[in-house]
Amino acid sequence: MKIAILKERRAHESRVAASPETVKKLAALGCEVAVEKGAGAGASYSDAAFKEAGAEIAKEAATALSGAQVVLKVQRPIVGGKDDELKDLAKGMLVVANMDPYRTRSDMEALAKAGVTVFAMEMVPRITRAQSMDVLSSQANLAGYKAVLDAAAEYGRAIPMMMTAAGRINPANVLVMGAGVAGLQAIATARRLGAVVFATDVRPAAKEQVESLGAKFVAVEDDEFKQAETAGGYAKEMSDAYKAKQAALMADTIKKLDIVITTAAIPGRPAPRLISEEMVKTMKPGAVIVDLAVETGGNCELSQPGKVVTKHGVRIVGHINVPGRLAEDASALYARNVLNLMQLVIDKETKALKIDWDDEIVKGLCIAHDGAIVHPAFKSEEKAPAVASVVAPGAAETAEADKDGEKEDRSNG
Repeated sequence: MKIAILKERRAHESRVAASPETVKKLAALGCEVAVEKGAGAGASYSDAAFKEAGAEIAKEAATALSGAQVVLKVQRPIVGGKDDELKDLAKGMLVVANMDPYRTRSDMEALAKAGVTVFAMEMVPRITRAQSMDVLSSQANLAGYKAVLDAAAEYGRAIPMMMTAAGRINPANVLVMGAGVAGLQAIATARRLGAVVFATDVRPAAKEQVESLGAKFVAVEDDEFKQAETAGGYAKEMSDAYKAKQAALMADTIKKLDIVITTAAIPGRPAPRLISEEMVKTMKPGAVIVDLAVETGGNCELSQPGKVVTKHGVRIVGHINVPGRLAEDASALYARNVLNLMQLVIDKETKALKIDWDDEIVKGLCIAHDGAIVHPAFKSEEKAPAVASVVAPGAAETAEADKDGEKEDRSNG
């Protein structure tokens, strides 16, 4: 069986769907692996490294795809235009990538019409058995770490407290909005740099996690807050009255802060607005906001995708594809997520694809098969789940209980 690894052609994408390590393991499974020339350049993986791992280096995408049964990518294939990738995909191919299906329905329909089987990696169920395939968690972890480094780069002062002969430098006060995977990593990173860290989240369970990392939890902890989590671990939509109280608390808190990192997003919907222009106006001159949700509308009213801007004396960071800013590590983790999926669908004896269509993981990530949209969430014009999640771009919501009732907190805010 042949697997094709393609070069990513979308803007701001430097990751690749395989690493020399995973290519070697795919080859050990009996797969023939073709890597498009230059596919790993953005992640510091050379063609020579892929070749040494057992891959064939194809001069162009069409060559890599010729005879392939599986195509591995980081982002969905481009449909239409001068960089159209759909034209080279053959009927019956299995295409594995981050598909962003809620916002790209027309692309999903085009892939289905072409007879391509579509596996969306971000749709892997949040169950214990699928943990090793959870690309949202692996990428959100890096995003939370990098967000703190980006904030430090824009901040005009030192982060930790310093005692010098010339006097004391006070530590920076940092607020992380969202205590899922990205948020918790941001808290840990800011603490390691010596900051005084505060965090907020709408899930009561997050308080213990925040405090375990040495940060102070900030939220309106009334009766509604105590009931703000579903049995599956998701955050409930809060009432307008609670939102108003929480907004007032944040408006008062944000005046005292030096750095704010926001991670709130709702799958398939615009990111919730957490920081208004009026709130920015009250912040200290030289303060920094890093908006990890800028790609889906932004948590800050003034953030701009792909730009770092100064508004009312505050630096607002809106980098695109933050995990891709750590391309080598992000690629390595994503590649292992994909490898674990491949081990699920490749028969060890026949060395061929053997997909169990009744498997819970397969049902969760399969968007299209046999010429039709098959995922229940996308068969009709169904909207995204009405849950208030706190996640990083492309990050998972809190884990649901698995079949045995075991539950693990894997929110990615």
